[in-house]
Amino acid sequence: MGTQIPQVPMSDAFATRPEQRLADYRAPAWRVREVALEFDLDRVATEVDSTLQLECDEPGAPLRLNAVELELLAIEVDGRALAAGEYEIEDDAILVHGLHARASLRTRVRIAPARNTALQGLYASGDPDAGFLLTQCEAEGFRRITPFPDRPDVLARYEVTLRAERVRYPLLLANGNPDGVGELGDGRHWARFVDPHPKPCYLFALVAGRLETLEDAFTTAEGRRVRLCIHSEADSIGRCGWAMECLKQAMRWDERRFGRCYDLEVFHVVATHDFTMGAMENKGLNIFNARYLLADPDSATDDDYRHVLAVVGHEYFHNWSGNRVTCRDWFQLCLKEGLTVYREQEFESDLASRTLRRIEDVRMLWRTQFAEDAGPLAHPVRPDRYSEISNFYTATVYEKGAEIVRMLASVLGTDGFRRGLDFYFERHDGQAATVEQFLAALGDANRVDLSRWLAWYAQAGTPVLVARGRHDPARRCFELSLEQSTPPTPAQPHAVPLPIPVAIALFDADGHALPLRLAGESGVAPARRTLLLDSTRAQWRFEGIDAPPSASLLRGYSAPVRLVHALDADRLARLARDDDDGFNRWFAADSLARRLFAQALAGAPEPAELAAWADAVRAAVDDTSIDPALAAELLTMPDASALAEGMADIDPEAVHRARARIEHALAQALHASLRARHAALSGVDPRATDAGTRAARRLRNACLAALCRVDPDAGTIARTQLARAMNLGDRLAALRALLECVEDAGPELAQFALAHAHEPLLLDKWFMLQATDAHPRALERVQALVAHARFQWRNPNNVHALVGAFAMRNPRAFHRADGHGYRFVADALLQVDALTPQVSARIATAFSGWRRYEPGRRALMRAELERLAAFPALSSDLADIIGRCLGGREAGD
Repeated sequence: MGTQIPQVPMSDAFATRPEQRLADYRAPAWRVREVALEFDLDRVATEVDSTLQLECDEPGAPLRLNAVELELLAIEVDGRALAAGEYEIEDDAILVHGLHARASLRTRVRIAPARNTALQGLYASGDPDAGFLLTQCEAEGFRRITPFPDRPDVLARYEVTLRAERVRYPLLLANGNPDGVGELGDGRHWARFVDPHPKPCYLFALVAGRLETLEDAFTTAEGRRVRLCIHSEADSIGRCGWAMECLKQAMRWDERRFGRCYDLEVFHVVATHDFTMGAMENKGLNIFNARYLLADPDSATDDDYRHVLAVVGHEYFHNWSGNRVTCRDWFQLCLKEGLTVYREQEFESDLASRTLRRIEDVRMLWRTQFAEDAGPLAHPVRPDRYSEISNFYTATVYEKGAEIVRMLASVLGTDGFRRGLDFYFERHDGQAATVEQFLAALGDANRVDLSRWLAWYAQAGTPVLVARGRHDPARRCFELSLEQSTPPTPAQPHAVPLPIPVAIALFDADGHALPLRLAGESGVAPARRTLLLDSTRAQWRFEGIDAPPSASLLRGYSAPVRLVHALDADRLARLARDDDDGFNRWFAADSLARRLFAQALAGAPEPAELAAWADAVRAAVDDTSIDPALAAELLTMPDASALAEGMADIDPEAVHRARARIEHALAQALHASLRARHAALSGVDPRATDAGTRAARRLRNACLAALCRVDPDAGTIARTQLARAMNLGDRLAALRALLECVEDAGPELAQFALAHAHEPLLLDKWFMLQATDAHPRALERVQALVAHARFQWRNPNNVHALVGAFAMRNPRAFHRADGHGYRFVADALLQVDALTPQVSARIATAFSGWRRYEPGRRALMRAELERLAAFPALSSDLADIIGRCLGGREAGD
């Protein structure tokens, strides 16, 4: 028998792991130069033989190997088995003493993939008889595979040999280039892989099973011919063609835009339905949640096509921004994720609709990251401490991190940013870097000091930017004053001024852009420019302005701030109608919609402002020359959570009523235009997947959603669309419309479920459709659905689609006044936590804003959090979130 290394026990409430602090970082005493791994793979019991070539920089330092839930079978140093006193086993590690400065350490362990429901390390996916084995090692999964110094600043070259039954596991994959295959003579076979590039262990991956393969090839700009392989189960391989096209587009784009070429002989992508994340950028062997890889018109919506494009691009771009140059420690997570999200955003913007992508990114930033910044879970883009790193894969790290990179790209300019990024990759290739090194490389390449931008990474909270404009007719000038402040957050009561780029244009009454000549300038003045506010307040004076202009600020959303700009309704409507920046056109319409919502919440919307907003939106709906995707976004109200963000003593039912009132008023004012545009777009090719056609369908379905609020024939229109639909997006839009406008959409829902009973991704959409329906009885419907034969608590996609969507995207139902929504979600968290802790922790963040609700709901939410806190066996992931929710304060408290 071997020695069992247990998981860290979690017997007490809030038994979270010891807090890690950025200030305590120390370079590893031991470096791993080379790793040789041998796997004898089996679903029930896999044995892993590991040989590490080690070097020590601190003579006499013990070697610490992280190890969780492993059965240790053997441990040797330089070919000699260690006696019991030469090493010690802790709760989550093995300590080896008395090693020479250079040593070869070999371990052999046994692990149980089929019992690994946490989906970290090596685990089994799918049916026990037909499933496959795969890994997920970020952030700390490798320690569940073999003893290792599991930290991102330990980079090594890997050689991996896999052995398994050929019938059960015909496909064997690991990182790197293939280096041999063969038969073993007992019905088993082997495959070897060598990765020439040093990498941290979180990028290790293997896959073994019966999978089908779609194969293609790509020749890089450097002349390397790369074999491209996408692997999935047999019933879904026919839906991988779009992902393959996206991969080739990403490879071309990264060469053209950033000069980055791929560096191995083969690039593998694998799809699985059992995955806690969206996808993972393992070097040369990306593993994807199937929902972000599989697509055809019958099983994917237009948004799904865009998401596949974006996520395939994101994971591929990590090959340089994350793999070739990785992060020194997990505090630097934003270094790889923020930069790669920005690259992904630019990729999709170049290939599809830049305006739509920007609107969606900002909407998500406002809904998720601003709320995060305003609550007890607030943290800097680069946190200075954590207990459970898996809880910091957040909107702050990803989305706000990308916004910082976007600002740097704006300040440096296209050429300067490219020059800086080239230098960063050249200087730190094969290294684990920090945020400081990233800023230094960008600055050194452009001979500028970017050290002040470090404050964006170190400071939590959302800056508030107050803008005031004053026209002076006598001096024919317009003065713009900007002032910034950042509210206190739980760990940072005082904030410093940040560098904030403010892109600006001024428009006259006819919608023409005015020249922006600053005081003292001569020559031809630009019509657009970017101001940099790098102090608490500053003022600019533009000359030659004859009449009060409409100021278009933060064009393209040039900085992640809350803008307070007292424009009247007429000027906002003018910008919503005439601004030549698509994002700011939407920004102005969104601002008007929020004003009207606030008026409705207080009593009634102002008729003149409602008419001005409706006229601006109607102009977009009627205009066949503009991007239909922009028209669709102008037609869509902010969701209830976004409208309530920033409010105190929130009453979700009152928010729902006020929002519905404004939506109804807009649909009523635009009724004729909506009918006409919906009918005119009915001839759009239902099977085409190009960006223009997808945008047209988006507008058509936005028109249908609006018609359902006022048109007496809406039910008939929706049923007709459902019957004639030749793609999933139109089918789901019709079902969503029926939920809105008919008494009982049960027959149509049942028919959809029956038709797609064996298609997991489509059933997830069916679950989510019902979980997000703001019906008074939505909770009872969701409670019934958890008993559905196809719902599995151990499947993260199922749980996110039903429980997560209900908690995070249905505020009316989740925040039901009787508290039953809170009780249902809390009970679900306990059930999920026993299986997949990372999933329970993510959904638990739905409770984070509990202090912002009216007293009755506030007390009910707190009671559920305290009940969870008292549970005797919470995972460290969930305990961390619950503890921070109860212990932290809201921003500004």
